[in-house]
Amino acid sequence: MRTAIRAKRLHYLARFSIFFAIVALIAGMIGCDGGNHNLTITIASTAGGQVTSPGEGVLLYKAGTVVNLVATAAGGYRFAQWIGDVHTVANVYDAETTVIMDSDYTITASFGSHTPMIAGGFKHTVGLLADGTVVALGENSDLQCNVGGWRDITHVAAGYYHTVGRKSDGRVSAVGNNDVGQCDVGGWTDITQVAPGGYHTVGIKSDGTVNAVGNNDLGQCNVGALSGIVQVAAGAYHTVGLLGDGTVVAVGYNNFGQCNVGNWTDIVQVAAGGNDTVGLKSDGTVVAVGGNDYGQCDVAGWTDIIQVTAGDEFTVGLKSDGSVVAVGDNYWGQCDVGHWAGIIQVAAGVVHTVGLKSDRTVVAAGYNFRGQCDTEGWSGISEVEAGGWHSLGLRPDGTVVAVGEYSHEQCSVGEWEDIIQLAASFFHTVGLKSDGTVVAVGDNYYGQCNVDRWTDIVQVAAGALHTVGLRADGTLVAAGGNDYGQNNIGLWTDIVQLTAGADHTVGLRSDGTVVAVGDNTDGQCHVGGWTDIVQIAAGSGHTVGLRSNGRMVAVGSNSNGQCDIADWSGITQVSAGYWHTVGLKRTGMLVASGDNSSGQCRIDGWTGIIQVSGGALHTVGLKTDGTVVTAGLEVEIDRLRL
Repeated sequence: MRTAIRAKRLHYLARFSIFFAIVALIAGMIGCDGGNHNLTITIASTAGGQVTSPGEGVLLYKAGTVVNLVATAAGGYRFAQWIGDVHTVANVYDAETTVIMDSDYTITASFGSHTPMIAGGFKHTVGLLADGTVVALGENSDLQCNVGGWRDITHVAAGYYHTVGRKSDGRVSAVGNNDVGQCDVGGWTDITQVAPGGYHTVGIKSDGTVNAVGNNDLGQCNVGALSGIVQVAAGAYHTVGLLGDGTVVAVGYNNFGQCNVGNWTDIVQVAAGGNDTVGLKSDGTVVAVGGNDYGQCDVAGWTDIIQVTAGDEFTVGLKSDGSVVAVGDNYWGQCDVGHWAGIIQVAAGVVHTVGLKSDRTVVAAGYNFRGQCDTEGWSGISEVEAGGWHSLGLRPDGTVVAVGEYSHEQCSVGEWEDIIQLAASFFHTVGLKSDGTVVAVGDNYYGQCNVDRWTDIVQVAAGALHTVGLRADGTLVAAGGNDYGQNNIGLWTDIVQLTAGADHTVGLRSDGTVVAVGDNTDGQCHVGGWTDIVQIAAGSGHTVGLRSNGRMVAVGSNSNGQCDIADWSGITQVSAGYWHTVGLKRTGMLVASGDNSSGQCRIDGWTGIIQVSGGALHTVGLKTDGTVVTAGLEVEIDRLRL
């Protein structure tokens, strides 16, 4: 009996042992899952379409999984954008894109039936998406790009420093500069089209009458007597109205004859520039009156035009075949549109041109679109440097490549050789050679390129109008503008690193303390109390220092939050753009703070970075494989899908 009981007891013990072993094995497997635990992504869509891959609902994926997203629009609708937790979505404007699972996400595909369009202001660009939301890029000094909360918009337009949107119910929204009341449109109703000018805003009502607010010094808002208007255009200081019978009226400043449109007939669309007026005729030809200093009115030979737009002193025409023509001022390259194709709408800002393509992508030319981000083909690069509107790459063999702004030949580095370090500012570029001599190209009005006699140099830095060199003995030499005393560095000794802001110079001593001279308007030279610093960088009006513990200090202008870096940690290198600051972490990823009007701080997804450089409105990063990535307005425009 005891033997039988004992046998049963052993049998049960064996079964329990096996059970606990299995439990332990499962627990071990779960415990070893570590970073590969399941994450949820909740996928949905708005009316007008669906997410066809991977489908909709709550889905589970391992951490780190790259999930393909595909949104498909229903008839009469267009995909607009991915909304929600989208910070790891490759491109929120692409219907087919990817998302990296590093957290639980809720993502929605947004669709709409609105007709996408673009508009250009002084230095900002506005886009209307199919779902009635609006995006804006570029200068935001007057908050003219603060359109993120707009909904149900059917028409957008941009003035010099303000942005206007017409809602589907005929009401109007406006943001930006309101010094003369140009944004006081809150009471407008029954509006069918809006047109902001330099400092005024005009709107057509459904009955053909016109509203106007803003600057009226030259009578540009004297529209009370107008009626039968079907389209309006607003210039810098004048307003133009197209009547239903194809004739045109104009009010406001007329010193250049820009309002002399009384004899125009058979017009189907009007545009107003800085001091000129352009009319598109039904036969596809174009007429123009007003200022013609740059040939902006030389449109008599144009044919087959289906839309016109006017910038400050240039005119752009869209042809029926999707190509684009332009005449007038081309200082910023705003007329370099001859190679564009597949365009369905054009918009002229004050100094730039934007084109919407049939595939909903956007192209741009002119101010701040000078190719400074065109580094895609670069490889084998060992150092990068960002200037104002140009980018430089140093190869291991000592040669240099450059892209971007070329107005002062600051990119003329093709013949340089034996270079070991680069420095760049807005309009000049400096190179340090292995023998300790220095070369420079670009603007030399203040003598900032007079460095040919320098010797025994171990590092160079470039300010807005000055250049500084560090000698092997720890002393400095400087050339160029000295209006703020930025070159008064003759008594400095024991310097191991230097940097130059717009009009100030900063030096790091071997003991980890810092000295600075030059413009101190914003306190950017208040570095006397800094200690334990291992690297310094200077922006336009701010100075940053990296401590040995990977933490940061900053002084100077904080108008854009460029000095809000006290909570950064694990930093190994820092760079200061004109109004932003970028830090490289030990992980090869980046952090950024400050002005992001051109997308220069949109570096969240960058990995494998070993060096970073900040320019005026762009950021350049060097990867471990020698390739280069950039962030800036050109990249943002390229990502945009309307």
